[in-house]
Amino acid sequence: MAMRSIQQAFEVRYSYPVHCTHKLFDRANPCLASIFAPALSQPKLWVVLDQAVAEHHPTLLAEIEAYAQASQAFELVEPSLVLAGGEAIKHSSEPLQAVYAGINRYAIDRHSYVMAIGGGALIDMVGYAAATAHRGVRLIRVPTTVLAQNDAAVGVKNSINAFGKKNFLGTFAPPYAVLNDSHFLTTLSERDWRSGIAEAIKVALLKDSAFFATIEQTTSALQQRDLAVMQDQIFRCAELHLAHIAGGDPFERGSARPLDFGHWAAHKLEYLSDYNLRHGEAVAIGIALDCTYSYLLGDLAEPTWQRVLNCLTAVGFDLYHPALSSYLEQPMHPQSLLSGLTEFREHLGGQLTITLIRDIGQPYDVHTIDLSVMQQAIRSLAERA
Repeated sequence: MAMRSIQQAFEVRYSYPVHCTHKLFDRANPCLASIFAPALSQPKLWVVLDQAVAEHHPTLLAEIEAYAQASQAFELVEPSLVLAGGEAIKHSSEPLQAVYAGINRYAIDRHSYVMAIGGGALIDMVGYAAATAHRGVRLIRVPTTVLAQNDAAVGVKNSINAFGKKNFLGTFAPPYAVLNDSHFLTTLSERDWRSGIAEAIKVALLKDSAFFATIEQTTSALQQRDLAVMQDQIFRCAELHLAHIAGGDPFERGSARPLDFGHWAAHKLEYLSDYNLRHGEAVAIGIALDCTYSYLLGDLAEPTWQRVLNCLTAVGFDLYHPALSSYLEQPMHPQSLLSGLTEFREHLGGQLTITLIRDIGQPYDVHTIDLSVMQQAIRSLAERA
């Protein structure tokens, strides 16, 4: 029988704002109210809040309620859901089911809003729930860590972990809006303040040598928690990430993931450390490892390699963790860092594609890794530590 075919093709345009502000829920701040399109009735808004944020900002829920009453921009659905954040929130199905249950209980439909307030892991999980309930309800992200504000929460990914693998279940679903409130950064721990800087270093190494030089020049200000310097860094980092996402492959149809520079090792390190390493801490090690590998190959000049390692160290990152060396001579062992290369390829499919740099602002892709040179790079970091 002859084949009969219909070739379907269409394009969907996405647009969402990323606003950077201070004290988002201050009644004098119009930022939040401005994002709601004029509607015949007040849309519902339901808040899912990171427990650590709730503890550091005990009046936050009352402030949101007062903002809702004063602005009349939305109907606040209560009670809000408070969940323990951190990477553990992506491991089990219970937090996810709690969000689904709330969306169902409060009749949050596709013209209602879920607001996720917290770190990148909570926002990832709530985003996955929002993207899959009713095939997508509107998500407002209010990231509260440096890493979430400059990277994790500004893009189009949502995910949870499964089968011992990071982000195994997930969706590409753009948020309705991202609202970065720098006030939340003032209560971060030292580790969480520092952790997000790794993503700024990463994107600077890939795309903007002037931005990298600025980071180098401001490491002491960052160590001293200069909020204005951090606000500038977050804005530029988010800008570079968003420009990349808009540049042709937002849903990662190809084999390359340039923004995952340093991440093949980072994702495996997080797992091997039982997630005691923060994502940004693992990314810093992953960047150091891949730059050391490029240097050992002869692709990255020694002064540039040292610049990268010195910058990471100056910010306060440790560039070695014992998990780097576990089962080093058995690269296929599931507890070996090097098995992360296979997992990285499987996550995207296609051929293995690892982004490295030849110079600051000059990335290139490789499709094979010389395991003996990578083992040498790990030993080099161990000796340096």
